[in-house]
Amino acid sequence: MDGPICRLFAGYPAHQIAGELVAKIDRLGMGALLTEQDRSSNDPQDALRRVHEQRPGSDLVLELEEWLTRRELQAVPKAMPTPHADPLIRTWSSIGAKAAIATNNAAVAAAAYVESRSLSDCIPHVYGRTPNLDLMKPNPHCLEQAITAMGAVTAATLMIGDAPTDFQAARQAGVTFLGYARNQHKERILKEAGAEVIVDSMGLVLDVLRSLP
Repeated sequence: MDGPICRLFAGYPAHQIAGELVAKIDRLGMGALLTEQDRSSNDPQDALRRVHEQRPGSDLVLELEEWLTRRELQAVPKAMPTPHADPLIRTWSSIGAKAAIATNNAAVAAAAYVESRSLSDCIPHVYGRTPNLDLMKPNPHCLEQAITAMGAVTAATLMIGDAPTDFQAARQAGVTFLGYARNQHKERILKEAGAEVIVDSMGLVLDVLRSLP
């Protein structure tokens, strides 16, 4: 979701949330679990994953995951739609394609964004992060849930993502992958991960759909 469909943290920056999460972990007396890289990361999921690695299944991980979910929900009202994403989703739906979201963000936050854009009819299936962080992408769990919910044929399924973990999950699930890179950095890391087809605008995909007979 965060990337191909919207910039979830456009109004509540991810780096700010990451800093707040690190500060919370410090206040709980668990700062020693974090590396310096975790502390300087702009992605709050890095610190969350690290704590999970050190304390899997703990009440601490559950508390931090719930805390991050609340912050993601707070970010939804200020999220910025990815250019062309809304008409692309509606066009795909109008020709009978089924769609779902498989995200490392909380499912409730993703569903709230979809509802805020009046896209729930187009994207009825949303799967995201659970307290079991081992199931986050690159694990294909949420992607496989989405495929099952849509009743889709794996070989006829397309996943659009902007992160190496998206590509890795798609490869493990056996579905075709289309990379979305809004800048050169995103494009470089997708190529390094092995993605072969990458677009820099959802408008290109929309043009293809509109050109179909």
